[in-house]
Amino acid sequence: MAQAPLFHLAIPVTDLAKARAFYGGLLGCPEGRSSDSWVDFDFFGHQVVAHLAPEEAGHRKTSAVDGKDVPVRHFGVILDMESWKALAEKLRAASIEFVIEPYVRFKDQPGEQATMFLLDPCGNALEFKAFADLGQVFAT
Repeated sequence: MAQAPLFHLAIPVTDLAKARAFYGGLLGCPEGRSSDSWVDFDFFGHQVVAHLAPEEAGHRKTSAVDGKDVPVRHFGVILDMESWKALAEKLRAASIEFVIEPYVRFKDQPGEQATMFLLDPCGNALEFKAFADLGQVFAT
């Protein structure tokens, strides 16, 4: 049986201990292989590798989407709605500062989605989103 495609993403971080605390501790992403300069995380079933590269970490530009300034360089996952709501509450309880607070974007339009943006402690932008109907992911 074929497995669903997985993505592999390498991200720059300023500090591996901070990356471990955020991805492993707060988000609950299990740690895989590591060295003194990188750490693998199981990021919701996908491989994210945090490489120690302080000069490359952080987002720099935004783009207007639905009246919000969305970080251009970002990554994340699409969760089911229940998991998205639970994560939003977990992040709020941890006093995470959102770049874009959790809300529903494109309300009553094709592609309506719940979304939220935040920065990891190294300045990398993440987006978590959910659709009431996954068939709307690529709706136009």
